[in-house]
Amino acid sequence: MSVAWIRASTLRFTAAVAAVVLTAALGGCSPGPRPPAQPPSSEPGYRTQLEEFSRRMLDDGAPAVLIQVRVGGDEWSLAHGVRDLESRSGADVTDPVHIGGITKSMVAVSVLKLVEEGRLQLEAPVSTYLPEFDRVMHPPGPVTVRQLLQHRSGMPSVNGPLFDPATVRQALTTRVSLAELLAMAGRISWQAKLAQGFAYSNSNYIALALIVERLRGRPIGEVIRADIIEPLGLTRTLMTAAGPRPPDLVHGYITLDNKRLDVSYPAAQIDNAAVGMVSSVADVNAFYRALLQNRLLKPDTITQMESPLYARYALGIVRWNDLCTNDFYYGHPGEVPGYGTISMSSADGSRQLTIAVAYPPEPLEVQTTRILLAMQAVAEDTLNATCPAGSTQLVQAADRAG
Repeated sequence: MSVAWIRASTLRFTAAVAAVVLTAALGGCSPGPRPPAQPPSSEPGYRTQLEEFSRRMLDDGAPAVLIQVRVGGDEWSLAHGVRDLESRSGADVTDPVHIGGITKSMVAVSVLKLVEEGRLQLEAPVSTYLPEFDRVMHPPGPVTVRQLLQHRSGMPSVNGPLFDPATVRQALTTRVSLAELLAMAGRISWQAKLAQGFAYSNSNYIALALIVERLRGRPIGEVIRADIIEPLGLTRTLMTAAGPRPPDLVHGYITLDNKRLDVSYPAAQIDNAAVGMVSSVADVNAFYRALLQNRLLKPDTITQMESPLYARYALGIVRWNDLCTNDFYYGHPGEVPGYGTISMSSADGSRQLTIAVAYPPEPLEVQTTRILLAMQAVAEDTLNATCPAGSTQLVQAADRAG
């Protein structure tokens, strides 16, 4: 895998996520009273908007678009397109997809469970739990566990799965361990800064997963299964693993040398704690709903997860402005070659939207950022169109201030 591509890939995805976070920050909302959730109207207008978005994606060449919306007692799903471009079998809303960076929210839960158990301290140096960290990464100064969770360490990023146009076919069959990923990041110069702010880096969550594995004595995929998947009964969620891909997985594609290439289950993504989870849109919604309703962690821990220091990225989750409640939506964007996912939930988990798109087959150099940002905008606009009765004046006031 070339260092040049690692850097370029990191810059593209960092720009995408940073743009998502910046877009959220521009609204300037602060938390306020949360009105009680009420059922939506009998003919929710958001469905038309999502149908139109789905059609645009298909017209642009996307193989599939999967969506689930939950608003109070109303649940609505959409599945357009095909599971793969070879058989052309129809996609189903329960089909799993790669969810990319949403994996980080799950890793953060497993990290914070260790904190709740008193086995891990957020302000402790990473080297307390990974003695080899300083030797492998050569940090310019002390790095804490909290800084990893917040993407404030400044670590060089190994964006994954690690596809290079020259070696992408090898990446489909060659596994890269967490330790090897960290070592690859360690070969990239770590630049010292006077003040280190938010800088999205997959390497942060690779290091966090290694800490979890060291303390639990099990692979990160098994830990997430015990901490999240089994307690919530998420039947369509798993860490990418060795062995055959799920038969109903929605396939993702890129183009290479003007030919279409299936990238739907790369070996380089096995146990990748930054981007390696596979899930369905319903399971993703169920995860964030349980998280925000304090069914995975203690309320004080959730408050820390929701409270960023400088940006809109806190401890494993991103927030956007909820114009219905003067509060925030919480969730995460996710992107790997061939796929993009966005998930947002209101603070009480009563209004949720997850969108997954199998991207139009395009070269890696042009596939990122553009679609992810469009998905983020559609998701935020859609949820802001689902205000409970009595809260629409907040949206109207925002429009007037506009």
